Amino acid sequence: MLRTVSPDDAWRLQSAFSVIDVSDLLEKVKVPTLVLHARDDNVAPVESGRTMAAGIPGAHFIELESQNHILLEGEPAFEEFIDHVRAFIAETAGR
Repeated sequence: MLRTVSPDDAWRLQSAFSVIDVSDLLEKVKVPTLVLHARDDNVAPVESGRTMAAGIPGAHFIELESQNHILLEGEPAFEEFIDHVRAFIAETAGR
């Protein structure tokens, strides 16, 4: 996070996100959905991503090998992320 947000803004984001719960809305998502999550994410546990994907009908879940919550260009998981997003878009275009 040090590369992407100031400490004050990081605190504000975490404070806001900690009270948001959309889990009761997940089943209402009706569009193709791809959930990608870093296995060793230092901000949100990978189980959060799995739970989110499980709550969305037909969602695809991809676990990436990284500790970063926001993937950094140059790390192997970044290229994997891009490849999965491109494949998902190609697969779901026009649905």
